[in-house]
Formats: sequence, structure tokens, C-alpha cells
Amino acid sequence: MTSRRGLIVLAHGARDASWAVPFEAMVARVRERAPDAEVRLAFLELMAPRLEQAGAELAALGCTRIDVVPAFLGMGGHVRRDVPAQLETLRQAHGGIVWRLHPALGETPHVIAALADATLALAGLDFAAGESHLDGIAP
Repeated sequence: MTSRRGLIVLAHGARDASWAVPFEAMVARVRERAPDAEVRLAFLELMAPRLEQAGAELAALGCTRIDVVPAFLGMGGHVRRDVPAQLETLRQAHGGIVWRLHPALGETPHVIAALADATLALAGLDFAAGESHLDGIAP
């Protein structure tokens, strides 16, 4: 039997529905690039679905491993305290599934480089001569 992979991209959430548009676009790209994975966008608060709902849905689909990637710029209190507590609740409710919490996206080398590149582009500043937008990104 093939194990089924699930992925939850977890964003904070906001009262304004348009706030989620960039996250929805990112999740659409992830789905295109990982068509065999069950990918869901979930929110910590203020929007639906919440992490618990998305996790339960993936469990019901038969996922045996579910990765949770926080779409946060840093590992603040929500990602360090609230999310692990919610994952523990999911572990208790859905035994036999491996739940894996990853670091916040904003702390990865690729996102740091992309943010720096976007900052330079928005400000109309050029890259230093001879430097690539991929400089400093670990493989």
C-alpha cells in the first residue's frame, strides 16, 4: 500500500478575505508542483478552514504523513506554542499519522533571498554587479 502524503500550509488569517489571495496563489503553485500530495491552506485564526479542520480532512482522506508548513515570517509565539498544541490535539484524535511541523517559511534561505530581491526590485535598486539573486541560498 502506498502512503499518502498531506501538506498543510498554515497562515495566520485576517478579517479581510483578500488578505489570503497571495497564500491561495502559493498553494495553487504547490499543488501544480506536487500533484500526488493532498495540499490544503489552513488558518490559525479569523479564517476557515482552521488547522484542526484541514488536518481532520487529510486524515479522513487516508494521509499517513501530514507536514505543516507555517507561512509566517518568523517563529513567534503562535508557531512555537499554539501550533504544536493544536498538532498534539490532532495526534491524539488521529493516531497512526505522522504529523511534522516545519520552521516558519520566513526563516528559510530561499524566502529570505526572495524577500531581499523583492525589496530591491520595489525600491528600484539594482543587484550588485556580478551577483545573482540566488547568491547565499543553500542547496
